[in-house]
Amino acid sequence: MKSARRRARELAVQGLYAWQMSGLPAAEILAHLSDTKEFERADRAYLNRLLGGVIAESEALREIISPLLDRPWTGLSPVERAVLLLAAFELSAMPEVPFRVVINEAVDLAKIFGGTDGHKYVNGVLDRVSRALRPAETA
Repeated sequence: MKSARRRARELAVQGLYAWQMSGLPAAEILAHLSDTKEFERADRAYLNRLLGGVIAESEALREIISPLLDRPWTGLSPVERAVLLLAAFELSAMPEVPFRVVINEAVDLAKIFGGTDGHKYVNGVLDRVSRALRPAETA
């Protein structure tokens, strides 16, 4: 059974995908997500924090992630970008969530929404991101 936080992360990835495609503000994307059946069972406060935080901090998050990639940011799929942004936000802004949980959740999200081997790439990048953002925890 999925936890309310897992559902929030799934909705956040969907919202971040929509944001990349449309450029709509977080409030409009959230309003659209509220029409889905998963919304009622999601941790809405967590979803708000994730979606709003990632969109507000997207440039800073990209600056953290991009040097750790082996290809240009634009060479990633929108799903990979959404998952990486989400996880980088959790790693940077939510120290109460253990880095292993963030990475495991992100890999699972990439498996659900991404391409065949996208989860492997996400795992490798997030390993480097977690070492950069949480050196004491990952040591």
